Amino acid sequence: MHISQRQLFFSHVAQTSPEPLALEIEKAEGVYLFGSDGKQYLDFISGISVSNVGHRHPKVLAAIQEQLNKHMHLMVYGEYIQSPQVKLAAALSQTLPGNLDSIYFVNSGTEATEGAIKLVKRATGRKKIIAFKNSYHGSTNGALSLMSDEYFSSAYQPLLPHIEFLNPNDESELSKIDNETAGVFVELIRGEAGAIALDETFVSKLKAHCELEGALLVVDEIQSGFGRSGKFWTCEHYDLIPDVILMAKGMGGGMPIGAFAAKQSLMKELSHNPVLGHITTFGGHPVSCMASLATLEVVNEVLATTHIQECEAIIREELNHPKIKSINGKGLLLAAELSSKEENFTFIKNCIQDGLITDWFLFADHKFRIAPPLTITKEELDSALDIIKSNLDKI
Repeated sequence: MHISQRQLFFSHVAQTSPEPLALEIEKAEGVYLFGSDGKQYLDFISGISVSNVGHRHPKVLAAIQEQLNKHMHLMVYGEYIQSPQVKLAAALSQTLPGNLDSIYFVNSGTEATEGAIKLVKRATGRKKIIAFKNSYHGSTNGALSLMSDEYFSSAYQPLLPHIEFLNPNDESELSKIDNETAGVFVELIRGEAGAIALDETFVSKLKAHCELEGALLVVDEIQSGFGRSGKFWTCEHYDLIPDVILMAKGMGGGMPIGAFAAKQSLMKELSHNPVLGHITTFGGHPVSCMASLATLEVVNEVLATTHIQECEAIIREELNHPKIKSINGKGLLLAAELSSKEENFTFIKNCIQDGLITDWFLFADHKFRIAPPLTITKEELDSALDIIKSNLDKI
């Protein structure tokens, strides 16, 4: 008896929701995914901001193949000098603001968060961590502790102690950052809140207050980095130099990789008392590092033009529609607001049926996600917007 891929998926692949999309994808190329039935889908969310340079970008594939011909895993991170790690760390340091010149490679965004939690505690000798309401920094136990929404966290108590949550853009709450605070974790664009950017004045005062109290400022660029906001790092929009930057998602061109970056004198705190203060087996995997290096080069090529700004302008102009109440975000990390969760879910389902993949946000289920590959052409963008407008007219 033949057992279908779909049956095997539901029988043996651990599920994360009662009703997964369950699209059976056989191939991906550029901005498109192709189903086993031959149906074509335009990926308007880039696999949740992962495929910033599209699927199977030729330069990323070439870098992967070149590294496969040399070596893959050799030894746990930090023990051997490996060219892919060295080249990528040096290239990243050229993009980072201020004196953030030391990179610790991990496998994912949530691992970057975990490493940074340990780093700020180790460096300051303090216990308290500040995060912001309706932010998302990952799903492991420590990262989940920085999530304010108890719907997602209450089943996994106890979480880390000494966590406090602030209302974003509320200057009156900055006093909660005190001399017991090890670090403040912040998304400058709160992705899962519906691509809500923080006010520039608030960010400036946040940084000043952290400096005043000796708390380390950790900026989460896991979703917003690698060009997605229209600049390589979102903190460039704010003229901000944080103490730590978290990165992942779009960093690998489709390969798993993450990192956290800080100045060398700060990062060295993880090397002693205790030794191996943070360790990872597969972090900085050479194949992922070479894919990331190629991705970095492609992103810089896009950023050397006004393409992202032009695409954002087209989206905002074309989606000036009576059904859309607002469009939030920067660059190609945008969220369009509909009147309700029910309306949004119907709209998303209809778009997928028409060959356009969009999605909702964890803390804003009445908004749909607009985050196509940064390499999307104007013609591909027009096709996507036509499907969106057609389905807006139907709801």
